[in-house]
Amino acid sequence: MSACCEKKRIRSDEELKRLSNRLCRIEGQVRGLREMLNKDVYCPDILVQVSAVNAALNSFSRELLSEHIHTCVADGLRRGEDEVVDELVGVLQKLMK
Repeated sequence: MSACCEKKRIRSDEELKRLSNRLCRIEGQVRGLREMLNKDVYCPDILVQVSAVNAALNSFSRELLSEHIHTCVADGLRRGEDEVVDELVGVLQKLMK
């Protein structure tokens, strides 16, 4: 099992609902892309929708990252767990590829 799967974070009902709703909308957008492809929609029109999906995923990532910093990272630093900073830097490097 990878290191990312060993840790857990309990989310509030509100946070879980908010993030889950975002992902449901993104799933719908991706299904829409498949439908556009199957209907032979013009390439630039599909690419505009791909851009919208990318923006939605980036927005989801920003929200999740903000929650992570405000909870997991902040709590770890309060407990003296300086390694949370290294973990955060690693995550940011992956996000910025």
